[in-house]
Amino acid sequence: MHTVWKGSISFGLVNIPIKLHTATEDKDIKLRQLHKDCHTPISYHKVCPGCDEEVKPEDIVKAYEYVKGKFVILDAEDLEKLKKENEEKSVEIIDFVKLEEIDPIYFEKSYFMAPDNGGGKAYSLLRKALVESGKIGIAKIIIRSKEQLAVVRVYQETLLMETIHFPDEVRNVQEVPNIPTELVVVQKELDTALMLVEQLTTTFEPEKYHDEYRTALMELIEEKKAGAKTVTATEKQPAAASNVTDLMSALQASLDKTKKKKPTTRKKAAVKDAPKTTTRTRKNA
Repeated sequence: MHTVWKGSISFGLVNIPIKLHTATEDKDIKLRQLHKDCHTPISYHKVCPGCDEEVKPEDIVKAYEYVKGKFVILDAEDLEKLKKENEEKSVEIIDFVKLEEIDPIYFEKSYFMAPDNGGGKAYSLLRKALVESGKIGIAKIIIRSKEQLAVVRVYQETLLMETIHFPDEVRNVQEVPNIPTELVVVQKELDTALMLVEQLTTTFEPEKYHDEYRTALMELIEEKKAGAKTVTATEKQPAAASNVTDLMSALQASLDKTKKKKPTTRKKAAVKDAPKTTTRTRKNA
């Protein structure tokens, strides 16, 4: 299992060296976009809409938009300094609370916590203390330069850390539109609804739930593969592209050279015609 973070977890004066491993994974089936004609994968480039030019990574700076269209540019050096000042590899448990006191809306991402070298005994101690007390730890951690609030709890035999949102990251429920006010509920309808809830009530068994769409999509993909309904992307040959570019350059240079000669030819023709025009003018005079 891939290690995404190494550091330590502490509560009081107890310090436990640990490693974090992502506890969940994205099972979405990624579909690529191809050009319909040649089946080449479509690539995306960062383009500046003001200059209409492709922008290289080294030409990009970070900024904060404090009002519409006005920015404060943040130098890479300033951000790096701030990152180093707050990059202590430590999970500090600051409080212990009951899990049921936290609404699920706060939960974000889960990580398995494994003890690093020499941390097994202290790891077991914290795990046992959490089980015996029936509590979870509230902690702070910095991951990828962002301070995170997190809970530390026991999952089966493993310590699990779940990052949670700060209170100001959860939007005010009063801002949700079109929420109906308290309406009179017909008792017969309520009784029927409660009966339905009772009939569907069971013990939560996560193994019985499956992503049926993903399963059907994979079956469709395998079916098309078996039926040889596949396409191969047209690969761009670098050498050929270079030759084409050189040829186009040569053709364009030839056109430009030809265009430069044309005015000179017209000028000479005009000089030849000039005496005739002058003569005719004098005769008419």
